[in-house]
Amino acid sequence: MSTKPKIHLVWLKRDLRLQDNEAIYNALATGKQVLLAYCFEPLLINDPHYSERHWNFIKQSLEDLNLQLTPFNTKVLVVQNDIIPTVNQLLNTYNISAIYSHQETGILTTYERDKTFKRFCKNNLITWHENINNGVQRGLKDRKNWTALVDSFYAITPLPFTPKTGQLLSISEINKLIPYFKCPDLKTQTSTVFQKGGRTTGLKYLSSFLKERHSNYMFHISKPELARSSCSRISPYIAWGNLSVREVYHQAYHLKQTAKHKKALEAFMSRLRWQTHFVQKFEMEHTMEEASINKGFHKLKKTISEAYQNRWKAGLTGYPLVDACMRCLNETGYLNFRMRALVVSFFTHNLWQPWQGATTYLSQMFLDFEPGIHFPQLQMQAGETGINMLRIYNPIKNSLEHDPDATFIKKWVPELKTLDTPFAHQPYLMTEMEQQLSNVVLGEDYPYPMVDIDSTRKKASDTLWNLRKNKEALEESKRILNKHTQRRR
Repeated sequence: MSTKPKIHLVWLKRDLRLQDNEAIYNALATGKQVLLAYCFEPLLINDPHYSERHWNFIKQSLEDLNLQLTPFNTKVLVVQNDIIPTVNQLLNTYNISAIYSHQETGILTTYERDKTFKRFCKNNLITWHENINNGVQRGLKDRKNWTALVDSFYAITPLPFTPKTGQLLSISEINKLIPYFKCPDLKTQTSTVFQKGGRTTGLKYLSSFLKERHSNYMFHISKPELARSSCSRISPYIAWGNLSVREVYHQAYHLKQTAKHKKALEAFMSRLRWQTHFVQKFEMEHTMEEASINKGFHKLKKTISEAYQNRWKAGLTGYPLVDACMRCLNETGYLNFRMRALVVSFFTHNLWQPWQGATTYLSQMFLDFEPGIHFPQLQMQAGETGINMLRIYNPIKNSLEHDPDATFIKKWVPELKTLDTPFAHQPYLMTEMEQQLSNVVLGEDYPYPMVDIDSTRKKASDTLWNLRKNKEALEESKRILNKHTQRRR
C-alpha cells in the first residue's frame, strides 16, 4: 500500500486564471490537496504556430498568477517539460488519482497529445476530468441543440476561487519538487510594445472598455488606428485564459441594464458569442487546420511565390494600408478585425497565394492566436468555405474610408509621412517631379505596387465563383450548413 501523500493535479493550459476556472473549482471541491502546474511543453515550443511573444505573454500570466496565490502560501509549479514525463516525475512523490484541465480546442499537435495523455492516465489508473471551455461542446454532430447548451453555460454565475486553508500545496512543498525539473525563468523584458500578459492587466483593459472606451466601439471598430483604443483589446486575455468569455459576458450584460451606449455593448456581447461559435466550428471540424472545410475547393491550385509572401510579411507590397497593417502586426501583435481580413484577402486573392501559406506566420504574429478563430477565419477570408459571402477587400477603398487622413499609414510606413494625404494612399500616382519634390522615389524609398489590384481581383473573383458552382462544392456547402448552422437550409 502506497504511503505517498494523495493529491489532485490541475493541469493549466489556456486557462491561466483562478476565477471562473472550472478545472480549479472542481479540484478544490473534492476537498483533497491540490497542486497547480503549467508545462512549457517542448512539443509546442517547437511548433511553428507559436513564437516568443506568446511564451512571454504566458510567463507574465504565470507571474501574475503567483502574485495572486501568495496569500494562500502557494504557487504554480512551472516546468519546461511535456505533460507525461511531468506527471511521471510527480508520481515518484505523490499519489495522483485525478487530474483536472479544460478541453482544449487546439492545433493537431495538442489534439494528438491529448489522445496520448488520455491513454497514459488510463494505464496509470488516473481519472482525467476535462471541463467545457468557454461554452464549446465536445462530440456534437450538428448544432441542433447548441444554442440551448451555450445559453445554459453562459447563464452560470462565474465560479469563485475559494480554497480551504492549506488545501493548495505550500510553497515549501513545491520548492522541494523543483530540483527534479527544468524550470524556466519567468522574467521577461519590461520595455515592450506588446500587451502585457496576466489577469491583472486583462481586467484593467476590460474595466476601461466597459467604463469609457465602449462608447465609440461601433463607430471605430473598422478603423485601423481608432480601433486600437475603441475596441476592448481583451482578445489575448481570452485566448490565453486570463479572462473567461463567460465572466466578460456577465459584466457586459449587467452594465447594459443601466448603460447609456446599450447598442455598443450589445454588439460587443454578440461578438463574444461569435467567438464561441467559431471555436465550436473548429472543434467539430479540426481538419480545417490543413485543408479547406469545403472539399470542392481542394482542387484549387495556386503557385507558391516565396518572393510574394516575403514582401507581404515585411510590409513591402506597394499598397500603403496593407504595408502599414503588416508592419503594425509585426511590431505590436495586434490588428483590428477588418484589417486582419484585408491582409488575408490581399494575400489569397491579389497575390493568389494559398491561405495555408499565411497560417503559421500570422499565428506567430497574432498575440491573441486562438486556433479555433484562426483557421476558420482564414478560410472564410480566402473565400473557400462555399457558404460565406466572397469578400475581396480593395486596399485603396479601405484606406480612403477607414484611414482618410492617412494617420495609420504615416505612422507605420514612415517613408510616406512627408507625402500629401492623397499620395500617401496611392504613392504610385506621383509623377517623377512630384517624387523629387517630396523626396520619395518609387522603387527606391518605397516599392511600386506588386500587382494590379483590379486584374487580380477579377481573376480571383471569377475563379472562386466558378468553383462555388461545381457539384462537389455545392454538396459540401449543404453539408457545412447542416453541420454548423442552427436551422436546416
